[in-house]
Amino acid sequence: MQHFLLSAAARSISLKAVFSMGEGKAYDTFKALRFAANDGDPVCPRCGCVEIYDISSRRRFKCAACYTQFSVTSGTIFASRKMSFTDLLAAIVIFVNGAKGVAALQLSRDLDCQYKTAFVLTHKLREAMAREQAGVSLNGIVEIDGGYFGGYRKPENRAEDRKDRRLKVHQTGKRQCVVIMRERKGRSLPFIVANEGDACPIVRDRVGTLATIYADEGTGWDALHQGWDTKRVNHSVAFMDEGVCTNQAESYFSRLRRAEIGTHHHIAGPYLAAYANEMAWREDHRRVANGNQAALVAGAAIGSRQSRAWAGYWQRAA
Repeated sequence: MQHFLLSAAARSISLKAVFSMGEGKAYDTFKALRFAANDGDPVCPRCGCVEIYDISSRRRFKCAACYTQFSVTSGTIFASRKMSFTDLLAAIVIFVNGAKGVAALQLSRDLDCQYKTAFVLTHKLREAMAREQAGVSLNGIVEIDGGYFGGYRKPENRAEDRKDRRLKVHQTGKRQCVVIMRERKGRSLPFIVANEGDACPIVRDRVGTLATIYADEGTGWDALHQGWDTKRVNHSVAFMDEGVCTNQAESYFSRLRRAEIGTHHHIAGPYLAAYANEMAWREDHRRVANGNQAALVAGAAIGSRQSRAWAGYWQRAA
């Protein structure tokens, strides 16, 4: 049986189609996404009035009630954009087509834009993608696991100068733990903590009390037995024990590690949460056609409020 990603159903949009549609159709696409609740007709973002004047020469609108002027991207993460609508749509398609993510340098070359532009744009898209995970709670069978990122210290050249990097005294203090909670046939929720055990309070907030938790032998998960039906598997003995495993959590970390090793090369530090959320989104939508993925990301981006973390980032206004 052919894998879904190899089938024609997985390819429902292409860059050729995006660039051949022209700027007018790309604009209409964003307009339909922004005002989807009103069948694509503009609505004033300030007062909600539907009586709008169309200033077609400037691709702007004017509210008949409060006289506010706005555009398709006003108040969204694309506010104050400089890129054309065709390039924005192409950037989204390129972004979703990368199974392990897309480097900002590659995107800047594909769109012939500055690296800074591509870097901020991709992080804005990650911020929009993370909206899907807000307020989500997990139930049923939930797999939990943790993986450590960052804090790498290069070993010394000479063997006698090398130190045991496993000891805390020889670590940089920059290492962070990504904890993934993944519901079988459901959503994936990543969180950044210092150590695995620090995620237990988060589990109480995001996992239903009737859920069954699968975890490994790590001592940080011992506290989970107090609130849930928790089953453990000792990975030093077996990867699966009587049906209990954390394979789906490991699948998430496989994608995140490959994104770090093969695409971004460095995802730790203050941006680790953004990359962790992105890979969770990709895992949850891995069986969705790329055209539908692009529509989901574009809809989330155009429906997001203006980014506070990335507005004026290079001017140090954030």
